[in-house]
Amino acid sequence: MALIEKGKAFLPNTMIEYAEGGIVSKEFIHTKGGSVTLFSFDKGQNLSEHSAPFDAMVTVIDGEPEIFIDGQPHYPKAGEVLIMPANHPHAVNAKTRFKMILTMIRG
Repeated sequence: MALIEKGKAFLPNTMIEYAEGGIVSKEFIHTKGGSVTLFSFDKGQNLSEHSAPFDAMVTVIDGEPEIFIDGQPHYPKAGEVLIMPANHPHAVNAKTRFKMILTMIRG
């Protein structure tokens, strides 16, 4: 994995690799106010249903996930953004391999 340097432009899709049968995460901003994390999901991987006390924004950068919010499926494509609202149950399924940026703002 390449090092993410502040103050230099980078292509998020090249900063994280896929892991056979797994999920990889790489947090590159973490403050009291929030975090920004890159994720890669191999086909068939998932994050089970949960909720968070703050909004979370998913930016898909490769592939196509299946994201459930309040039980309703959403299929954002690369380049699209989906906001998962605070206190609403959501889950993420990798119908295909995909990568995303998860941005969470607390407070």
